[in-house]
Amino acid sequence: MASEVPAGGGGGEGEGTTILLVEDDPGVRLLARRALELAGHRVLEAESPNRALSMVEGEQHLDLLVTDVILPGMTGRALADRLRAERPGLRVVFTSGYAVAQEVLDRGTSFLWKPYTPQQLAEKVREALAS
Repeated sequence: MASEVPAGGGGGEGEGTTILLVEDDPGVRLLARRALELAGHRVLEAESPNRALSMVEGEQHLDLLVTDVILPGMTGRALADRLRAERPGLRVVFTSGYAVAQEVLDRGTSFLWKPYTPQQLAEKVREALAS
């Protein structure tokens, strides 16, 4: 199943970047996916860390992970660590609405508080990709 991942809905023509979006809230995930696609990104979306890991098994190109910190089964930090072990240059943007979430992150980590606007997400992604 992971041999091919189809291109996102019209998001590949912009900056040409591929973003893995991991968010367990369907409404937030939809908002984020649309914002990222409108900004010209190809978006792979997953509702859980395990689904995200299986989605990217055969994916050759992945520029950025946008993940909630608090997820079912595995934290966003643990997911990022696993993906970075295989893809050392992977950039990450963490999101959360819980103050405790920031405690599990290193200083200098790219972080976006929920709720966020589509513009705030797009700007944070631009910053992360430029770093």
